[in-house]
Amino acid sequence: MLRFNADGLIPAVAQDWLDGAVLMVAWMNREALERTLASGQVHYWSRSRQELWHKGATSGHTQTLRGLRYDCDADVLLLSIEQTAEVACHTGARSCFYEQGPLPTEGGAAALPPPADVCTELMRVIEGRRDRPEPGSYTNRLLEGGDNRILKKIGEESAEFVMACKDGQAEAIAGEAADLVFHLQVALAHHGVSWRQVQEVLAARRGAPRRE
Repeated sequence: MLRFNADGLIPAVAQDWLDGAVLMVAWMNREALERTLASGQVHYWSRSRQELWHKGATSGHTQTLRGLRYDCDADVLLLSIEQTAEVACHTGARSCFYEQGPLPTEGGAAALPPPADVCTELMRVIEGRRDRPEPGSYTNRLLEGGDNRILKKIGEESAEFVMACKDGQAEAIAGEAADLVFHLQVALAHHGVSWRQVQEVLAARRGAPRRE
């Protein structure tokens, strides 16, 4: 069913399985795809070297396949992957998609992170305020107040969320839920717990035995 090009190749987009960030784009031939499916470790075809390429075999930055889809034309693959060490780019960046200015940079660990889901992006902003405080920032006022101020706000927002649910107004429920998530993330940042750790716990619970 898949439509390989005249060279027997098909483009493959590697996407982080937790936050949806696009990490890289490479090529697969039929053998690379078959080896990926058989081993669970992603393999690509290197056009420059003209050989099969087990991603991370040399660097240790392997990719474990979590899911695979193809597009409506069956000529592009989407790989949902778990990236070892969160480094997909050969420069050492998490993603190959870190450029946004007129001139290219060297990438590496300091490169811009790839766009991700809105909760991940929000957490990045909060962590940025924690690491680089800005005058007048509400987030910084919360962080400066420590647990006493942050946890008080979580209690208040939780009560407001409950009341919105009792009133049954969808718009108000969504708004209060957003406020609650924000303040939860501030607490996480204050305690040095990443949003990704929360995502990993949720992912691990998916498919777990049902609670009685």
